[in-house]
Amino acid sequence: MENKKTLFNISINYNELMYEIEANEGILTDEQITALEITENELQSKSIAYLEVIKGKEAFVMQIEDEIKRLQALKKVNNNITARLKDNLLTAVKVFGSFEVGLTKFGVRKSQSISVEDVNSLPQQYKVVKVTESADKKLLKEVIKSGEVIPGVQLLHNLSLKIN
Repeated sequence: MENKKTLFNISINYNELMYEIEANEGILTDEQITALEITENELQSKSIAYLEVIKGKEAFVMQIEDEIKRLQALKKVNNNITARLKDNLLTAVKVFGSFEVGLTKFGVRKSQSISVEDVNSLPQQYKVVKVTESADKKLLKEVIKSGEVIPGVQLLHNLSLKIN
């Protein structure tokens, strides 16, 4: 089976080549010099190909985000129109009473709801307290960096790709 020239395989081949060169105390054979040139060329061409795909995908994601914004605006407009039309029908029912058009009946339904102006002014017995806990990651980072050990907390060192 042929060894595919992916970035991963190029990296493995390069590392193997470096190991061979180090084992030979840095003395390069003609074959190793040629292999190094090919590996660098392959790495560069693969990296550029990856970059082109990355840029294309990022542009496509931007188009999707723009389309989502456009559709959200369209949704908002249609929700506003629907609310306005329903309000107009409710006004008509209030003025003229219930009515029918064909098989469709227009009328009102009564319901009740509570409006609270200021929750803080209510006696405690009429309040529900919801508590959400989350870690203070900024403080934890400072404490861990200072050398303190906190069980279940560790400082992770991440790498992310930087393309200029």
